[in-house]
Amino acid sequence: MRAVVYDTYGGPDVLRIEDVETPVPRENEVRIRVRAASVNPLDWHFMRGEPRLMRIMTGIGKPKTGRLGVDVAGTVEGTGAEVFGAARGAFAEFACARESDIAAKPDGVSFEEAAATPVAASTALQALRDKARLRAGQKVLINGAAGGVGTFAVQIAKSFGANVTGVCSTRNVEMVRSIGCDRVIDYTREDFIAGSERYDVVLDCIGNHSLRAFIRVLERNGVYVQIGGPPGKWIEPMGRIVQMLLLSPFVKPKLSMFVAKVTRDDLAAIGSLLASGKARSVIDRTYTLSELPQAIAYVEEGHARGKVVIKV
Repeated sequence: MRAVVYDTYGGPDVLRIEDVETPVPRENEVRIRVRAASVNPLDWHFMRGEPRLMRIMTGIGKPKTGRLGVDVAGTVEGTGAEVFGAARGAFAEFACARESDIAAKPDGVSFEEAAATPVAASTALQALRDKARLRAGQKVLINGAAGGVGTFAVQIAKSFGANVTGVCSTRNVEMVRSIGCDRVIDYTREDFIAGSERYDVVLDCIGNHSLRAFIRVLERNGVYVQIGGPPGKWIEPMGRIVQMLLLSPFVKPKLSMFVAKVTRDDLAAIGSLLASGKARSVIDRTYTLSELPQAIAYVEEGHARGKVVIKV
């Protein structure tokens, strides 16, 4: 089968298409014929091996696995069932996934739309539901509302009955408003940190302000959840976690950071939102498998609107 591989850390030029052996499912796994996959920031972090502290897990001198891609949508071999979820090495013609990490693709949702969903939507859902415990009527600020997680966070927060303020650049204002934001702040024209508005929840997808600045815009019993952080070659965003641990005992708002886990139950819940029209995947660009280096380079720039999809 054709797959994207890499055997050294670096930029998009280290990626190449090769014919490799078709993966064999492990116990409690299925093999999926990939119809579409999508790019996450995690992909370029693994590609570059940055922050370099992560190489303790991914391989000190070179990558341990040499394969990228998590988000997947396709058909299960042997049954033909249409599924979406998280897989190993999704940037390929075939990928294996644990049965617990996939769910039935919603009717009326394309493979590309489904592939854009698993990591980003699961992150938004778990951040708002589990970490922030968002309730109807609360005010939530989403910093980075035009990105992959941000676009899903806006829609999921609205489905919870929250009042949503989104922060984005000028070119994304209308798009962010179209997916349900009650108020949109163009950060090139207005600094929400300097405003008088206070929020029950801040979901930070960017990490472009200090923790103390975010604390100032939170209600006394508010919750700050970080799912993105300042870039760095060595330890960031790990340094942000240390700051949270040091600050938490001395401030009233709750400070939280986490890594999402894709689960069948959450995929089913997200699928229901997609099927009902309460949420939709915002897709910026679509590339072919051989164009993955360009796709990752675009995502790494940090200006993608919603998700970037790979059509296999």
